[in-house]
Amino acid sequence: MKRISILIADDEEEIADLIAIYLEKEGYHIIKVSDGQEAVRVVEAQTIDLMILDIMMPKMDGYEAIRRIREKHNMPIIFLSAKTSDFDKVQGLVIGADDYMTKPFIPIELVARVNAQLRRFMKLNQPIANHNSILEFGGLTISPEHRTVTLFGKNIELTPKEFDILFLLGSNPNKVYSAEDIFQKVWGDAYYEGGNTVMVHIRTLRKKLEEDKRKNKLIKTVWGVGYKFNG
Repeated sequence: MKRISILIADDEEEIADLIAIYLEKEGYHIIKVSDGQEAVRVVEAQTIDLMILDIMMPKMDGYEAIRRIREKHNMPIIFLSAKTSDFDKVQGLVIGADDYMTKPFIPIELVARVNAQLRRFMKLNQPIANHNSILEFGGLTISPEHRTVTLFGKNIELTPKEFDILFLLGSNPNKVYSAEDIFQKVWGDAYYEGGNTVMVHIRTLRKKLEEDKRKNKLIKTVWGVGYKFNG
């Protein structure tokens, strides 16, 4: 069986070494780099199953690295950063991270999060459907097999979580999902302060789908309840 490869991108060598020790005990193959530019190069050169990514790194920071990686790759990415503000956490999740931990951190908690992210990813990124039926709604096409979205033939670049939310809503037109429902199904975690995270993802998703130009919105807010897809 192929060993799972985890890439650690952090310019603090002691932290990278500490993480590696704990994850190697779990049987993972570990690759370490010290800057975002090298992280992107490694992801392009070999199969990486999960990334642990610092934000403040030389040559290329974590934000730019994740933007480039998300253009082609869908592996789980965990930000591990000294940036502790809510804004930084939300920004990290919006641009494509699956989880965010702040430094200093508890190593066994990081291991638990790594294991949880890999479990979800190995289950085909639940809740994305177990079928490959393409969804089409008035110029919008959603392909779960290729995880692509087009709007009137134009490719729309979505983060993995944005795609998951859109496919969840589109698979069940007119069904209302609360922020709690969406968080639990897409992130696979118990709902804890996830309402703002869901709201930010919905807002970004609407912008990418050019909802401001539509008379009949695809994603509708049901005030006091949640969101639904107007299919």
